[in-house]
Amino acid sequence: MPRKKTPLSWRGLSYLLVLLVLYTFYQLVGEQFREIGGSKGELTGERVPCTVIRVYDGDTFKCRLDNGEEVKVRLIGIDTPESRRNRKAYRDAEKEGKSVEEIVRLGKKASAFTKRLIPPGTVVYLETDVQVHDRYGRLLAYVYLPDGRMLNEVLVREGYATVYTFPPNVKYAERFVELQKRAMKEGKGLWAEGM
Repeated sequence: MPRKKTPLSWRGLSYLLVLLVLYTFYQLVGEQFREIGGSKGELTGERVPCTVIRVYDGDTFKCRLDNGEEVKVRLIGIDTPESRRNRKAYRDAEKEGKSVEEIVRLGKKASAFTKRLIPPGTVVYLETDVQVHDRYGRLLAYVYLPDGRMLNEVLVREGYATVYTFPPNVKYAERFVELQKRAMKEGKGLWAEGM
């Protein structure tokens, strides 16, 4: 006796659902890999020049791409202390066992250090990783100074930032960890006595 045909079995429905989820994921994630806000040059692993306009704090700044587009950039893989009192400063203080005033003081030092390295007008070079933007719309980048050094690495090596990596952006995570160990051992920046 032949089986009665059903319009759609549970197995078929499951396959369709999986395909729909994969397609939706591809559409959402794929958008992050497309051009930044309509810019002509894509940031796909190559280093793209950007002129610094303003430094907000130790790990965030705004710059202008060659096509005139202004982008807010967040350094990938690192985190500097907050330079002003906010919720994150209070969370960091609790987590680190320090006062909020101490966190803010350290944040201001990290911010001043970054401002010395990339004052307005400096041309830096941006390299992205897998995820191009964060949930706040900031461009996530490894930033190269005019002399070729990576700003992210310099901040960790000098003790002004801690390692703060999240998959999928882990391209240089191991290097950052090694640099942080060295900064801690040498008592630099955040790791200095009485800082």
